[in-house]
Amino acid sequence: MRGIKEKMTAVLSLPKDIVLDMPLVTAMGRGEINIENYKNLLEFTETMVRVSTKDGNMTIEGERLSLRQITTENLLISGRITGIFYT
Repeated sequence: MRGIKEKMTAVLSLPKDIVLDMPLVTAMGRGEINIENYKNLLEFTETMVRVSTKDGNMTIEGERLSLRQITTENLLISGRITGIFYT
């Protein structure tokens, strides 16, 4: 089913984050990261945030990290971002 959705998304030029429920990650400089369509907040410390997405896990590393906004669909992380890793 996913293959058909991906092909239709490409043919019709539809946004993948909406149609396929893929994560949309927006970095605003080194100070903020917004993650839309995440599944679960797995771990949070002042130096690391780990979330699961439909595409796998994502780890954000940094200093003085804080969760500025957390909803069922959106996660806004602020602090000094030093890395974004996908596993």
